[in-house]
Amino acid sequence: MLQDVKTAAVSKESKNQHDYHILRQYEVLQCGPVEKLIKKREHSEETPMYFVTIEETFDVLRASHIATGHGGRDRMMKEIKKKYANISVQAIELFKSLCLECQKKRTRPKTTGVVVRPILTKDFFCRGQVDLVDMQSMSCNGYKWIMVYQDHLTKFCVLRAIRSKRPTEVASQLLDIFLLLGAPVILQSDNGTEFTANVISELTEFWPSLKMVHGKPRYPQSQGSVEGANGDIKDMLVAWLADNKSQDWVAGIKFVQFHKNSAYHSGTRRAKPIRLTCLTLTFT
Repeated sequence: MLQDVKTAAVSKESKNQHDYHILRQYEVLQCGPVEKLIKKREHSEETPMYFVTIEETFDVLRASHIATGHGGRDRMMKEIKKKYANISVQAIELFKSLCLECQKKRTRPKTTGVVVRPILTKDFFCRGQVDLVDMQSMSCNGYKWIMVYQDHLTKFCVLRAIRSKRPTEVASQLLDIFLLLGAPVILQSDNGTEFTANVISELTEFWPSLKMVHGKPRYPQSQGSVEGANGDIKDMLVAWLADNKSQDWVAGIKFVQFHKNSAYHSGTRRAKPIRLTCLTLTFT
């Protein structure tokens, strides 16, 4: 096809219907010594959308899959559409079905018989949730837990490695987050109201003027349990460790946090959590 476009573009003879068709659809972009077939642009300043060859398809799919933290079909499609024009949903699904790390994710048991009714929040940073992911079996430099803090409305999450689940240590990490993003009015956790109350008590020791109450998830067994809502984080972390041939999950959670906040989320009408949070911080 690339050669056809080049031939039609430079031909001095009368062009036929096929020539006009391909010139309306495609153009050739010179990338250093390499020529690339791209989608026809209205203006040269537009971002080029590349057509990949069969030989290039695997590498493009693999790069987008890793860039989204072993994301699903929709996340990969959003990532691919930023740059490429001819990779199909079927190709993405086939690639995912052959990914060993994604096959491991599918073996995680799912909770059945529970109807999830999400807690609705209308205001930014009104309600936040803090949970702990147990990493004691993979202790790294003394760190044994991942603290997960998430804003309910934007789904923006912050991951921190901690050495224990003591309220004092959790509160210390939350304080850093709240002083950067703002503190929620309601803080809740699947670790129980007593744990949450103790964390808030520790927070007020650091920050006496803080006004915060603890809330309770509507259904503890379905509303963000460690094996449920945070299972995705653990899956993404395991995949990152495998891709990078590393056991340093303390470093890995930084990349998982980035991938989570950069991905489109169904609960935010497909907007990226990081985009919603940045807009909130800008206009608040």
